Amino acid sequence: MVKRDFEPTLRRAGIKRIRFNDLRHTYAGLLIEREEHPKYIQVQMGHSSISITMDTYGHLMKAVNPDAAKGLDEAVFGENGDFLETKTTKGVGENG
Repeated sequence: MVKRDFEPTLRRAGIKRIRFNDLRHTYAGLLIEREEHPKYIQVQMGHSSISITMDTYGHLMKAVNPDAAKGLDEAVFGENGDFLETKTTKGVGENG
């Protein structure tokens, strides 16, 4: 199919030679750009598991919830980012 149909079609259209598999990656990338659900992308790509889809295309996906990440960061490190800062009370921790 590739030699008989795909490559001649590319030549007739004046498109440089690309691999047939490049079309799959482009299609998946377009679905990701449209923020389609990963499970839908898995089915479209014919992957047997969502792990394959995420391992292959996960790097193209936007951060799904940056506010959640920021909230977790503030919970762990404090609003100013200095989680190691301690407040001392006079006499606490002093010798003598």
